[in-house]
Parts: sequence; C-alpha cells; structure tokens
Amino acid sequence: MSAEPHPTLPPVRLHSDAELARDALVAPLFARAVRLARWAGPRTRVDVGGELVAEQLPQAARALGLDAGDEDSTARASQAWRVAVDTGLVDVTEPEEDGAGAGAADADADTAGTGAHGTAAPGEDLALVTGGAPGDVLDLWLAALDTVLADAAVPDLDGLVDALDAGGEIDFDRLDWNPGREADFLDGVLANLYLLTVAEGGAADAPVPLPVLAASMVVPEDMGEPTDAVLAQVSDAMMRLDDQFRQLEPIGLVEFRPVDEELMAEAADEELAGPGGREASDGPVEPDDEDVSRYGMVRLTPLGLYGVRARMLEAGVDAPAVGDLADKGADVLLDAVSYYPEDSAQAEIEHWLAGRDLPGAVAELLAAARGDDEGGPLRRLRCQQALAPAGPEAEPAVRAVLDDAELGGLARVWLAERGAADIPAPDAGMVFWLTVDTIAAQLAADGETPELPQLMETLTAHHAGFFERAWRVEHPSTAHVLEAMGRLHPDRKAAKEARKAAFKARSRRP
Repeated sequence: MSAEPHPTLPPVRLHSDAELARDALVAPLFARAVRLARWAGPRTRVDVGGELVAEQLPQAARALGLDAGDEDSTARASQAWRVAVDTGLVDVTEPEEDGAGAGAADADADTAGTGAHGTAAPGEDLALVTGGAPGDVLDLWLAALDTVLADAAVPDLDGLVDALDAGGEIDFDRLDWNPGREADFLDGVLANLYLLTVAEGGAADAPVPLPVLAASMVVPEDMGEPTDAVLAQVSDAMMRLDDQFRQLEPIGLVEFRPVDEELMAEAADEELAGPGGREASDGPVEPDDEDVSRYGMVRLTPLGLYGVRARMLEAGVDAPAVGDLADKGADVLLDAVSYYPEDSAQAEIEHWLAGRDLPGAVAELLAAARGDDEGGPLRRLRCQQALAPAGPEAEPAVRAVLDDAELGGLARVWLAERGAADIPAPDAGMVFWLTVDTIAAQLAADGETPELPQLMETLTAHHAGFFERAWRVEHPSTAHVLEAMGRLHPDRKAAKEARKAAFKARSRRP
C-alpha cells in the first residue's frame, strides 16, 4: 500500500464483472486460446516447453479458421496456444528431454502416434469459461495478459537471432536488452496511460497520441524545450510502443491506431538520403496539431482499465475504484472522497447511499463531518454534496444538528434550499464560522480557482465590518482563509483589510 495517507490516483469507474467478462471472452487472442483448448486432444503433440510441434501449427491455424499456409496465421496459432497453456486452459505433458528430438519428422500428425513428443488435453480451467463466475473468467484473462505483456517486452526475433552467441545463448549485452528494464518500461507506459485516462480533465474516453505517451516516459518533468537528443529518444520510444501496442490490442487491453506506414517510409527515405537526411533513430518527423493521429493513437478499453488496475494493485499501488467504499463507515467515506474529483466523489457517495436506510445514513454522515482538524472543511463540503439529493426523510436528522457549532450552518442551508419552515436564524458567530469553513473547503478542494474571488465577494458583501469580526473566528483555517482573501478578493480595499485581519489572526494563535 502507498505510504501516503490518501490515494495518489483518482478512482476509476469500472464496468461490472459480468460486462468485463464478456469483453474478455470476445477478445480475439483469448477467444483463439479457448478454441485451441477445445481442439486439443490425444493426437495433439507438443515439444519441450509445451509448444505445438511445427507440423501441427497449420492444423491449429485451420481450427481457428485461419489460412494454414500463411506464416502470420501459424504465428497467431502459436501465440494462442502459448496463452492457452499459460492460463491453464490446456494441460500439457512434456516429453523427456533425452528423446525430445526423436520422431520429429514422423508421418502426418493425423495418423502418427505421440512417439517421443509430449501430449496435450483440455485443462480443468477450460470449464470455467462457460461454467464459472465472471471473476473466474477475469482471472483467466489476467493470466493471459501476463503472457502477452511478457511477449511484448521481448525484442523482435531478428534481434534475438543476431544476439545468439556461439553456444546458442542470448548475449544480452550485445542485444542491449534487459528483460527487467523492458518489463518495467512497459508497466510504466501502461501506468501513465491509466493515469491519463482516469485523471479529471485527462484523456477519459479519448485516445492518447502516441508521442504524448512516449514523451511522458522520456522527457524529464522539469525540462522546458526538449533537446534534439531527447526528441530522438521520444521517437525511439514511439516506435517501440507502436510494436508493443500492436501485440497488446488482440488481448483486448487497448484500442490502437498504429503509426501511419507512410510516415515510416518517409523516415526510411530520409535515412537513405545520406548525411543530409535524418538519423534512422529519429523515426518519424515530429507531429503537428492537424494530423497527430497519423503518429499513432491509443486508449485503454474498459477491460484494459480493469487489467492495468489489477496489476497496479498487485504491485502495491493504491488505485481506488468507484464503489470500493460502499461497505465502509461514513467517516472512511468522507475522508476518502474529500480527495476525489467532484464527479468521482458524487459517484462514490451514491454507491454508499444505495441500499442504506436514508435517515440513519444522513445522521452517520453528519456525525462524520464534524472535526476541527485540517480535513474538516472538505469533509463538510462532501457531506453537503452527499445530502444534496436527499428528500424530506432526511429532514429530522438534519434538524437534529441545528444547534451544533460546526454543522448548524450547513443544516440551515440545506433546509432553506428546500423551503422548510421554522428555520431558526443563525447567530453572528455561526455565520462568520460558516463563511470561513466554506472558503477553506473550496481552497482545499480546488485551490485558487477563477470563481473563488466572486464567492469571497458574495460572502462578505452583506456584512459591514466583516474582517474586523472574521479574524476572531475560532476556526483552525481562519488565518489561511484571510490570507487567501487578501490575495484574491476583487475589491482592493477589502483585500487590504483581509491582509490586516490575517496578520491579527496569526498573532492571536499560539
């Protein structure tokens, strides 16, 4: 878990497990793995490692409805088989290594015996595809995702062949490839894509341009104008991501528009142009605003959001989801949603209220909103947000706090907005306390927004000598609020008075 007291990531809105399981079952690669698991039988032969022998790959391709004579089709069949084995959809019995090579050139697999080859059969987990709960299907899909991510972190086959030493082992130094580093890079890319998707004002359902994602991994946060060397690294990262996202799309993790092949050709032409052209590592030219989609676009699918979050949780990252707090107390709810974006906070509150006895839930929320700690104003703001849709059945619980020093102002606002009768007038102390609390909550929620000066002006306009009274308010945020008003209040005279009041408030506190 994160060492921070509150999550550093905004909550994600996930589809239901049933919807996600349906998405998993129709993901092309997972669906092919299921079909091959059903196809596996007594005559299915595997080699060391559980891979299908070469002679059976065309048959596997035909079982998938693919062209058995096409190299890409047999590669897809091989990948689907590997996923089926790794997820437990297929059980394999590998051959003894001493005899692994014997009989490899036997007669056609339709008539040959198993010989020295291993065997395969549908695994027990295959039954979960149709007979298991949605969570069982998602667990299988997550296992498949692990396999695909591991494959995506491996360089292309040509690079591997070139890096083989005399003993047939991969020379990683020669390949300039570190498996752990590559896996961490891909996890980092997916984490950044996740954050861009869930962040308020972020990508949401819109695809992310590949250059933006590549730059997020390469360009230092404190760098102004990127250097040519950094731009070259961004282009290299783009091309790596282009290849990796092509591999990740069939498992249903992302929707991906690859880099335009014409741009790739242009880059190759410039390389052939000699010293006057750009270096090969530069990749495609820098994108312009008019046609950024040509440089690749990617978005996480709903299933992808689920998958990346699951991996982040496994790694110990605090990645909340809307609905996580439905069974928690009101104190936990208000503390957590205080740091959520407003729309996510509202969604979480609605989940929490659903199925609860409303009068009891309102009383619990009001009790949890109390407190003179730093987070108190924001808890009360979220409590007010939670009470906004409540109907007449909430009124007794709200009236019960009319005399409460911290909640009485909130209760009067709620009752007045509903046209309730017999609302006792607040005393001056409660009015000033509520003003400080309201501004403190807005500062904590959104910072110094353009709308805040108008709120300050509205709250102070009807009170002559406001600042002479305000600095005396017994609220932990009084000085902080007055300092903000001194910076932001649109009336210069009022702003000056606010600064003087802030100084007095600071002076009176021990």
